[in-house]
Amino acid sequence: MSVDLVLMSRAYCHLCDDMQSAVRRLLPDAVIDVHDVDANPALESTWGDKVPVLLLDGREICHYRLDAKALMAALSQVHVEPQSRVPQ
Repeated sequence: MSVDLVLMSRAYCHLCDDMQSAVRRLLPDAVIDVHDVDANPALESTWGDKVPVLLLDGREICHYRLDAKALMAALSQVHVEPQSRVPQ
């Protein structure tokens, strides 16, 4: 099953690039919908201070850096069985 995630991001943000890369390594089949918070005043107002922010089903999973354990826990709560590359 494919995983659909939202990443609140902005241009020239190395932490945003790092988080997107980390998610792709962890969940290679995930769909990551990237939103530029600077292109939307409402998004900037809500998420601008925390970028990057990873969301699943509209719920914040983590910000600044990927929290792989929090992401995997959130996925298990929505009954997704991702093909993860998390070392056990």
